[in-house]
Amino acid sequence: MSDLTGEAEKSPPDKITLRARLLTARRSLTSADRAAAAARLRDHTLAYVRRSAPRTIAAYVPAGPEPGGPDLPDALRAALPSGGRLLLPVLLPDNDLDWAEYTGSLAPASRGLHEPPGPRLGPPAIREADLILVPALAVGRDGTRMGRGGGSYDRALSRLPTPGPTVIALLHDDEDLDAVPAGPHDRRVHGVLTPSGGFSPRPI
Repeated sequence: MSDLTGEAEKSPPDKITLRARLLTARRSLTSADRAAAAARLRDHTLAYVRRSAPRTIAAYVPAGPEPGGPDLPDALRAALPSGGRLLLPVLLPDNDLDWAEYTGSLAPASRGLHEPPGPRLGPPAIREADLILVPALAVGRDGTRMGRGGGSYDRALSRLPTPGPTVIALLHDDEDLDAVPAGPHDRRVHGVLTPSGGFSPRPI
């Protein structure tokens, strides 16, 4: 069964080929490798959070081999100052993203995802974040982010003002690339975090 969404399968051939290669590499990681990489990445991510001191973070719940590991939401929530908020995505039927505050519990959702069970804040709630941590399959040196192909995060990030909050992609080490195929809808990020390299800015 393909890991790609229907939208992804309609992507240009170079994107489909790169996505397939990166997803195969992720699946090849052992459980021990995933756990070690997730722990290093969380350390770098929390260090970045403490330096930047955001009041509201919009992040995600890593699934399977996605960077960050399943403990990422709890670690981020613990790193926030008193009164800080962590927003997590809620996938809508049309692949857009709603948001809900994470207060310590998650509920099973469609496509094997987990989401906060609390009140939905609406897709524009991403604009309330000071720092946005996004999943990605790869990021190029120019900051272009390539996701899994559903367009959820491209749509969410398109709602941000300019200038807006800092957007950082979390990656495995071999997903920080010189270049990735880009389309007009692809959004750029301000930097990446990787297990071995920590934070690396991008010229957005």
